[in-house]
Amino acid sequence: MTMVAHQASRGDAVAIRGLSKSFTLGGKTLPVLRDLNLGIRAGESLAIVGPSGCGKTTLLRVLAGLEQPDAGQVLIDGHPVRGVGTERAIIFQEPRLLPWLTVLGNVSFGLEARGVPKAKAEAEARHHIRLVGLAPFENALPGQLSGGMAQRVGIARALTVQPKILLLDEPLGALDAMTRMTMQDELARLWQEQQATMILVTHDLEEAIFLADRVLVMPREKGGVPRLIDIDLPRPRDRSEARFVAMRRRLMAEFGLH
Repeated sequence: MTMVAHQASRGDAVAIRGLSKSFTLGGKTLPVLRDLNLGIRAGESLAIVGPSGCGKTTLLRVLAGLEQPDAGQVLIDGHPVRGVGTERAIIFQEPRLLPWLTVLGNVSFGLEARGVPKAKAEAEARHHIRLVGLAPFENALPGQLSGGMAQRVGIARALTVQPKILLLDEPLGALDAMTRMTMQDELARLWQEQQATMILVTHDLEEAIFLADRVLVMPREKGGVPRLIDIDLPRPRDRSEARFVAMRRRLMAEFGLH
């Protein structure tokens, strides 16, 4: 069955065309994505939700160039993705910081690796460290940071390279509830300031509604068709507002929850 969520158009920043991906386990081939077609607009925030094993993270890894599809292709600004690229940055659930580098060293690392002079890289890094509220901790080592602070470092590191496309794989999943809401506020603010295209994988339906312009609901059953749901709510969003609560109920209904 063809998975058509939203047919890609010429103006899309990301165009997914006929994308299929499977894995082999115990001698059996397990399809994860099957003929997926999707267009993601420049500057859009898209959340991808669905049950475990439905292909959310696989799709994100293909977009990042970390996995190759079996069939189909991904186009970024009309150019095929053939591997990782400087126009994309990915944030994982674990910050994956280099333990021997300070906050400043971790955030400037990507720019220095690309040949940016150290002074300029550190100036850019300090700017983004301030944006995520960690200026007093730029000389701290990762082991001296809380989980929320470490994730802020990971976000600053990704933003410092000024990606056109920001990919997030459950970036707040390991945080406590209060820290998670604070970080959701930060991500919403940073996304609007940076004007990047943001693609977020999450299990948290409220997080998807809070951050996304559209939500891609991956099907529970193999061969099912993904659904795209517009989140037509004003920003900044209020989690207790009646329309927000109604949208949460609608997403829960997609999964048979009440």
